[in-house]
Amino acid sequence: MHACFLMPAVKKCRYACTITFAALIFASSMAQAQQKFDAINLLKTVKLLASDSLQGRKTGTPGNQAAREYIVAAFKGMALEPVFDSYTQPFSFESRREQGKRYDGINLIGKRTGQKTPQKYIVVSAHYDHVGMKNGEIYNGADDNASGVGALLAAIDYFGKHPPEHTIIFAAFDAEELGLQGARAFINETPVPRDSILLNINFDMVSRNAQRELYAVGTSHYPQLKPFVEAVAAEAKIHVLFGHDTKGEKPGDDWTSASDHGPFHRANIPFIYFGVEDHPDYHKPSDDYENIDPAFYIDVVDFLIDAVAAFDKGM
Repeated sequence: MHACFLMPAVKKCRYACTITFAALIFASSMAQAQQKFDAINLLKTVKLLASDSLQGRKTGTPGNQAAREYIVAAFKGMALEPVFDSYTQPFSFESRREQGKRYDGINLIGKRTGQKTPQKYIVVSAHYDHVGMKNGEIYNGADDNASGVGALLAAIDYFGKHPPEHTIIFAAFDAEELGLQGARAFINETPVPRDSILLNINFDMVSRNAQRELYAVGTSHYPQLKPFVEAVAAEAKIHVLFGHDTKGEKPGDDWTSASDHGPFHRANIPFIYFGVEDHPDYHKPSDDYENIDPAFYIDVVDFLIDAVAAFDKGM
């Protein structure tokens, strides 16, 4: 009889303790991150970009335009320098997937000028578009890739306060979901000599993983980059893994061309792609802000900024 009454109490206690522990982890992550970037603003960015009002941010839609206006305002607010005459790089293309439908996309490009080697460039990228609406359902794309844009803006803020040695170009690409079109347009009309670009660092899906794992993809192609990641990973609060970049892996597991780093690789520009493995909400209407892992995401962004800084200092 006593055990019967005690069991629910024990379960309730364990549940409460689990929630309390998770809250402590989140509070700790927030406190430490605030020293490097605005963690509250980071989460607000993802929540806004993944809101129903933006209707999935598909290229050429009002929701995509609203996302673009938000990002441009953030660029201006952080005094990011334009690379072109403005932050925008318009481009057009025909979609092979939609019987030749023509799209007009707009990349958003800015820079932090290097203090020691300004004529050498690192491109940090994240795509801001998603897949829009299908059958009346909104695909909000919180992890894919509002999370990458949030990380991009956090890095812009950080390097505004800690000027880099090389010039860092920050690129919010459009039309990734329609075949990496924004990155292709950037490579076809690079604003700087292509051979002066040392590296592309691409953020795509970085806000949730049950095992707190983040992959660094590309070191099989560019082994000289691995020591930089390993050094930062040794101090990280997440698990940084390597792989998903060789043809010997299972079909579909080679991510060499899976996101906007692909066109850089084809142009013989080294890349590192940071992202999580696919989760149950990948490319589904359930990829919502409520399903990201804020504590993990904040720790990931902390690591990503350190990784960009390590490449900047060491290359």
